[in-house]
Amino acid sequence: MAEKDIDIYYKTILDLVSLAGKVVCEGFSITKRVETKESTADLVTEFDQRVEEILIKKLQEKFPTHKFIGEESTASGIKTTLSDDPTWIIDPIDGTTNFVHGFPFVAISVALAINKQVVLGVIYNPVVDYLYSAIRGKGAFKNGRPIKCSKQTELSLSQIIGEYGPTRDTHILDIKCKNLRVIIEKVHSIRAMGSAALNLCLIAEGCCDAYFEYGVHIWDYAAGDLIAREAGAYTCDPSGAPLNLVHRRILCAATKELAKQISPLLTHIDYPHD
Repeated sequence: MAEKDIDIYYKTILDLVSLAGKVVCEGFSITKRVETKESTADLVTEFDQRVEEILIKKLQEKFPTHKFIGEESTASGIKTTLSDDPTWIIDPIDGTTNFVHGFPFVAISVALAINKQVVLGVIYNPVVDYLYSAIRGKGAFKNGRPIKCSKQTELSLSQIIGEYGPTRDTHILDIKCKNLRVIIEKVHSIRAMGSAALNLCLIAEGCCDAYFEYGVHIWDYAAGDLIAREAGAYTCDPSGAPLNLVHRRILCAATKELAKQISPLLTHIDYPHD
């Protein structure tokens, strides 16, 4: 794929997330129609669906041969497997529960994968107007300015992000609580903010030092993984194995040394793959 093609894709999606961001802002402070998906805590609103429809429609018009993996289209039964074809991976509102409650930690997350490798990622929080972006090999940016991770190597000096996620399965919750209990004894603090995409951006810009989560989907972290790595962070499977975008779990740390301290502390959870 020629570099000029990537630049065209990048400029196109920047324009589209700005357009979609207006829809998110429109819905942020009003009463929404809220439905549930896999659990009573797995929420979706009409704004999630509208944003995804806008993005896919506009991208299809511009790039008719491209494929799409979207959170809401997948939830409605449209299944697209990650292939070598150019594929847009879309989470229209990452942090829907935050969106429902008016908590301003929400984002539109879009990645483009070619030959199963993510080549660009854009994450936009329109409520506070933070735009994170990266093209593979060209660094990571926040509102056009370069960002870098903290390069923290000491677990005891770290601020960590961990999440419970939407599942209310007792066994899975017990493991997640155990993991957070083990980690909190060894770090400065733990934060749970409710958006995988923005969590990875916090690592990328150095506000936090590591993030782990089980049960996320490819659309939650495809863009954020690239942005974090382009900012100098290290990402892998929580077991320490190479990260696989369809395995539904991630560990991202400011350094490989920090990741190696976290991984042995975790009890791992296996999910059906995307």
